[in-house]
Amino acid sequence: MTNTRSLVISISWVLLAAAPLICAQDVKPSEARMSLQLPVAIQELELQSQRFVNFPLQVGAVSVSSIEAQDLSRYRESRLGTSLPAVAKQADVEPSEARVIHERPAVIQELEWRPRGSSSPQADAVSEVLFSFYNGKLFRMVVNYDRHKTEGLTDEDMIEAISAKYGTATRPEAKIILFSSFQVYNDGERVIARWEDSQYSFNLFRSSYQPTFGILVLSKQLDGLARTAIVEAIRLDEQEAPQREIERQKQEDEASRAEQGAARLVNKAAFRP
Repeated sequence: MTNTRSLVISISWVLLAAAPLICAQDVKPSEARMSLQLPVAIQELELQSQRFVNFPLQVGAVSVSSIEAQDLSRYRESRLGTSLPAVAKQADVEPSEARVIHERPAVIQELEWRPRGSSSPQADAVSEVLFSFYNGKLFRMVVNYDRHKTEGLTDEDMIEAISAKYGTATRPEAKIILFSSFQVYNDGERVIARWEDSQYSFNLFRSSYQPTFGILVLSKQLDGLARTAIVEAIRLDEQEAPQREIERQKQEDEASRAEQGAARLVNKAAFRP
């Protein structure tokens, strides 16, 4: 009896000792190599992902909301870097309504959007949005708010409302230059507050030309490229201005001579002294 019990115990110890080897056989060689080759950083990311999945649903929803709230690549439904046709479709306007500001060395275009009129208290606080495109990609948005919808609001009120969606603001001592085909503010507008990351920037300002607020939203990379292209376009325009004026005057003179020639033929035949 004692020998039998000893035999059973011995077999149990053998099975326990062999268990890791048996489990190891169930792992495919490729999976084993991947586990050995994964850098520590990637392994930590995998552990973090697993922890996120194991969070309660309510906590997960809050985390996602927090991430979305600080997405500085977009304003409402418009995302920086989006193509002109896509932005026009979202704004329910025709792409052909875009104005060409410069054609070289890059194509700079503008598209204006205004909400459909409504006098209800729930009407959109935005009075207009000016979309600017660099080679067909959205690189900045100037959002102007309705003066009646922001009447009485202080700078702190606006900062609080925007921070609720885009996170903590900074208060830089800075100015922004607003430009378009129909308005250029060379003196700039003072930045009240700024929300930014390494790629995007939101700038709250109070218009010095009308009693209302606005936000300049931009892609730092595309805005830098666009600014460089605009400066070069202006330089080329100024350089070629004299020659263009000569050609314009020449065309006007030719048109005038043609008009005078046609009138001469008619009047000569009909003239009676």
